[in-house]
Parts: sequence; C-alpha cells; structure tokens
Amino acid sequence: MLEKSDLLGQFNPANHPDFVLIEKQSTEETLHYLRKETAEAWEHMHQAAWEDGVELNIVSSTRNFERQKNIWENKWFGRTLTQGKNLAEIGMNAIEKSEAILKFSAMPGTSRHHWGSDIDINSTEESYFETPQGIEMYTWLNKHAHAFGFFQPYTVKGNNRPTGYEEEPWHWSFAPLSTIFLKEYLASISYTDIQGFEGSETAKHLKVIEHFVCGISSHSLF
Repeated sequence: MLEKSDLLGQFNPANHPDFVLIEKQSTEETLHYLRKETAEAWEHMHQAAWEDGVELNIVSSTRNFERQKNIWENKWFGRTLTQGKNLAEIGMNAIEKSEAILKFSAMPGTSRHHWGSDIDINSTEESYFETPQGIEMYTWLNKHAHAFGFFQPYTVKGNNRPTGYEEEPWHWSFAPLSTIFLKEYLASISYTDIQGFEGSETAKHLKVIEHFVCGISSHSLF
C-alpha cells in the first residue's frame, strides 16, 4: 500500500528514493523528476518520436503539494490571472473561485502530477495545438503513446467524460503507475486529507474527488 504522503504529494521528489532526475528539456521548470518507471517509459517514447522527426519535451512533471499550493493560491489571490481574470478583484465567493480555478488547475492534494506518473508535453497553451508543430506532435502521441503506456486523461468533455478539468491535450499519464495510484487514492484519501491551502473547505462541496480526481476519460483506461 502506498503512503498517504505519496498520494497527496507531501514529499520532495529530489529526496525520494523512487524518483529520478530527468535531463532538462525546457525552461519552464528548472528540474524535472519522475518515478523511475515513468522516466524509463518516457525515454523510450521520446527516442521513438525523435526517430520519426517529432520533438517531445517535458514542460511540467512531478509537482508536489507545495508547488501545487503555490499555483493554486497565486490564482486565488490574483497574482496569476485565471482565464484572463483577477479572481481577487471580481467579487467571487470561495466556491466560485474554486470552480474557476478548477477549469485547468487541481487543488493541492488532488493532482495527478503528485504521483510522478504524469507529464505535460511541449506546451500548456491551447494555441500551440493549432500550430503545425503542435498538430504533428498531438497526432503522433494519439497514434503511438499507448504503445509506451501513456494516455491522455483529460480529453474533450462530453458523454465519455462529463466532469473534471477542461480538455488538456498536453497532459499525458503513464497508466501502469497512475491506475495503481488512482485506486490507492480512492481507497485511502478522504476530504479530511484535503487541507492546508486557501479554499480547501470547498473541496467536499464541489466533490473534487468524485468529479476531478475521477474525472478522466474512461476510454483512456487500460
């Protein structure tokens, strides 16, 4: 059984024996850490794409609780705009703020990026995936990523995925690990564990475990 700290991101990946440092591939984060199994699969996929003339780079990897808290609270307090809006200046209540942030960002303690199994590739800007390079990259991943164990958890919302974050074509998950982590998360974590950040009291009301942790594409499950 996994420790709660592993599921909630309450650790430093640099000091965790199950994580390895990935060669720097972008300027968005200084260092990238992944669980060893994810890292090995990523290296194989990265090499295969390169041989096909497609460049894949990690722009975000493991984010622990503190890093996710920073992202969340920057949006909460308006230090980072959310869909172009400063949430601290437009008179939202706590639930409305959380709903706005949850369009694309997870509450601390609920992110798949805590697990060392999930990565963002090339860009987290929707516009990138409308460029020739972005289309080529996304087409390649849709055709080949499953062969290396990766899937896109946040596909277009609809009948297949009615709840959760908006579509994220950049977010890919290493299924052999993330399916285990999801099962353990649902068995071990309750709303009393989701705390320690602004707006945490809204988690239960918004059913973030049922709607967001579980809000992945059923077609993506292995």
